[in-house]
Amino acid sequence: MEKLAIEGGTPAVQTARTRPSRFGESEREALLRVLGSENLFRYLREDESQVRALERRFAEIIGAPHCLAVSSGTAALICGLIGLGIGPGDEVILPAYTYISSAAAILNVRAVPVIAEVDASLTLDPADVERKVTPYTRAIMPVHMRGTPSRMEELLDIARRHDLRVIEDTAQACGGSYRGRRLGSLGDVGCFSLQHYKIITTGEGGALVTPHQEVFGRAMMYHDAGRPYWEGYEGEVIPGVNYRMSELAGAIGRAQVEHLDAILARTRGAKRRVLEQIRDLPGVEFQDVPDPEGDCGIVLILFLPDPHEARRFAAAVRAEGCPVGTMYSGEFPDRHIYCYWDHILARKGYSEKDNPWTHPAYHGSVSYSRDMCPRTLDYLGRAVAMTIPDHVSEAEADERAAALRKVASVYYGG
Repeated sequence: MEKLAIEGGTPAVQTARTRPSRFGESEREALLRVLGSENLFRYLREDESQVRALERRFAEIIGAPHCLAVSSGTAALICGLIGLGIGPGDEVILPAYTYISSAAAILNVRAVPVIAEVDASLTLDPADVERKVTPYTRAIMPVHMRGTPSRMEELLDIARRHDLRVIEDTAQACGGSYRGRRLGSLGDVGCFSLQHYKIITTGEGGALVTPHQEVFGRAMMYHDAGRPYWEGYEGEVIPGVNYRMSELAGAIGRAQVEHLDAILARTRGAKRRVLEQIRDLPGVEFQDVPDPEGDCGIVLILFLPDPHEARRFAAAVRAEGCPVGTMYSGEFPDRHIYCYWDHILARKGYSEKDNPWTHPAYHGSVSYSRDMCPRTLDYLGRAVAMTIPDHVSEAEADERAAALRKVASVYYGG
């Protein structure tokens, strides 16, 4: 049996990681075209707005009638909630494993976040969602974490039976799908992040899609307090803010969105290649992906028997040259995990007079504790994740698989 690299053996991964540029000639040309127009604002233009062009193309790709480009994924969630009429007195159920922005958006509209367990998919557990529905629940927020589709069939069924709205947080799963439909197009609203570390990017940016004209109109009005002044507008006028996207971001996004399917084809291909070689890996379980065909393929997650074994396994695989990490080790306050949402656990609002939990319209009673979702913490504590960036070569995929097999064979036999 080969000697592990962590014990002085030869690392399994020898191929140098290639890092091609995320931005090509199409992005550069688009930026120069906008700069040449001398107008970086989406309205009051003599030529077509790049933001509008992005919205039109994004809607086509996702398969939704309406798309609104905004300044961030968080802004998309807030506008989506406003579009749905969610506000004081309402509860919104979300998973215990998601970036804190999901919960922050709920608080921003003065609604109350209700934190539910995730299951072996690391997305919302429908059974716990059902248990958490109260007379004050207005919406469910599935989060397609790390490119993994949530269990949308079950969640949509719960929403129908309880007359709830569904707002999909698709920040980390742009382009993914569930049973043939793009993620973000299955609920009442789909929200996307185009931040630098997402599948496609504008640096900072976001988008929301919806099939509902009324929801779109309210979201559009909220995202731009001056919307009626820029162009004709006949929808409902409500108070708004400024979450507009600039033409520079729109130009990059318009170019980036054309790369989306090619990126996903590469990440999915690399993940499949690794999985095919490690399906019989001893000592580990695999993440339960609700729709493997719709998975974005940007991460491969294994579960070890316990947190100690997860840390030991991850350290040995890293020594082989394969980049993996644990997901909940207590080493730092990861804001993707509910137990580190300190101000939410403390039910802290914007001020004593502006607090969703004590608002006169709220008649529910939600409490939190750091150990309130033990199954979530168990799954995350035992998890080892391997990110699959764009352009992983076949040779590198094979070596990553070899690293995983080597460590599992030494530690667990087989």
